[in-house]
Amino acid sequence: MTNRTLYLIACAAGTGISDTLALGLITEGVGLGVPIVALPHWNDAQGRHPAVARSVETLRNAGVTVLLGEGGFVPHRPRQGDADAYPWRAAVEALPA
Repeated sequence: MTNRTLYLIACAAGTGISDTLALGLITEGVGLGVPIVALPHWNDAQGRHPAVARSVETLRNAGVTVLLGEGGFVPHRPRQGDADAYPWRAAVEALPA
């Protein structure tokens, strides 16, 4: 998930406003208490933008598991990403059985 997607989902989760089917499903899922896992992907420069921390906090407060940091996605330096190292397994393992 990009930081733009994170922001849009956080806005939908925080306000209940959703203008697309995808955001509507997430908003409804939050309201129903459906387990939702978000696995971001961005570089550390993008991750330092103040909106990112606010969006992560909003989603976590809404009950969304955001796999950012130890045990999830750790942002990389710009232009230094390794697609093969993306922690897909962490997202699957974070879902309830």
